[in-house]
Amino acid sequence: MELRDFVDTLRRRWLTIGILTACGLAVAALLAAMATPVYQASTRVFVSTQSVASAIEAFQGSSYTEARMQSYVEVAADQLVLDRVVSELGLDKSSSDLAGVVSARVVPNTVLIEIRATSESAEEAADISNSVARNLREVVIGELEEQVGGDSSLVNLTLVKRATPEDSPFSPSIPLYLFVGGVLGFIVGLAVGFTRQALDTRVHSERDVIASTDHPILAGFVFDATATKQPLTVHSGPQSSRAEAFRSLRTNLQFIKVDSRSRAFVVTSSLASEGKTTTAANLAIAVSEAGKRTLLIDGDLRRPRVAEYMAIEGAVGLSDTLIGNIPLDDVMQEWGDSGNLFVLPAGTRPPNPSELLGSNWMEELIGVLRGRFDQIIIDAPPLLPVTDAAVLSRITDGAIVVCAAGRTRTTQLKHALTALENIDARVLGLVMNMLPSRGPDSYGTYGYEYAESK
Repeated sequence: MELRDFVDTLRRRWLTIGILTACGLAVAALLAAMATPVYQASTRVFVSTQSVASAIEAFQGSSYTEARMQSYVEVAADQLVLDRVVSELGLDKSSSDLAGVVSARVVPNTVLIEIRATSESAEEAADISNSVARNLREVVIGELEEQVGGDSSLVNLTLVKRATPEDSPFSPSIPLYLFVGGVLGFIVGLAVGFTRQALDTRVHSERDVIASTDHPILAGFVFDATATKQPLTVHSGPQSSRAEAFRSLRTNLQFIKVDSRSRAFVVTSSLASEGKTTTAANLAIAVSEAGKRTLLIDGDLRRPRVAEYMAIEGAVGLSDTLIGNIPLDDVMQEWGDSGNLFVLPAGTRPPNPSELLGSNWMEELIGVLRGRFDQIIIDAPPLLPVTDAAVLSRITDGAIVVCAAGRTRTTQLKHALTALENIDARVLGLVMNMLPSRGPDSYGTYGYEYAESK
């Protein structure tokens, strides 16, 4: 995975990562609130030797003290001391239980012993810490160390810092809980986000299409929520960026080399609802605006939509002409004021669309129409459910495959293209539809509006 892919995944899955991070913080806050507060208190004891007569004796005494510091630390948490603490404070716990809440350590580079005690009560923690310090002094001086001169020990333990009850608990540490909860939530969010990204095979951007196929991308259209109500963008909003995108598609198609003077293209998609009919209709309008004599044919005899989009009568059309019921000129309808665009609706729905579209009559009809029009655009059914589009692609100059961002899966797109390639149909290129205008997969558009100067 490249750095760009990593960043794209973060931008695509930021909501998942954010939600799980927030959940981690919430769980941590809940655990902190439910945890029993524990207080800690500490006492410090200074270890020294008795007064000596010479520097050599002082040095020897200091070395002796340092050598025995760790032993005093071990004694502080030993039963010998803790039994006295339990008896002195009247605690309802044994010395072994007390050993679990008492700890001692040598403060680095010093002769200080720090004794810590924890308890659910701040006062009890302080009492235990102070009691351990006092009893440690008595045990070390009175019982463990040898007597010098009959009534004094070689070492002395002096209490230099008494423990006092703390105002705030030692545990739980709310900042620590929140930090750990947030980090764990973020890690889980990353794992879930990257797993979802790895399992998500939908096409989101042009980069996903380029990674899936070598066929060129002829144009890209940003998602338009009003497309279902106003599908003919080139006609209703000629100055919009979406209309300019269709004109860009028209320009790109001019550079595709075909054998005949008249061009005939099939517009199809992998599955339904990817915008193929909208693309075919707007492309036909854009081509006719360029002065080309254009024919838009509704080749979707199963679910025709061209007549509805173009607001024309669609009771009779292509199917009726193919079976010889109605002459071609009687079913073609001129559209718009330019006189360059004609529409041939689907007509009566036949019981055998694939056989009808793949018949010699259809091939002969395309040949006749090539002599009358500069550009023929056929709106065909999706490739995966039926074979109609593949059949039509063989008798035309090729197919334009529409791919909907966020809806089409890469496997579906590959299977659709394979269906065309298996019968030696030409794939002219792909059109990306419903591209997002914001976010990591946003598609840049550049609008330019003309205004009269005053």
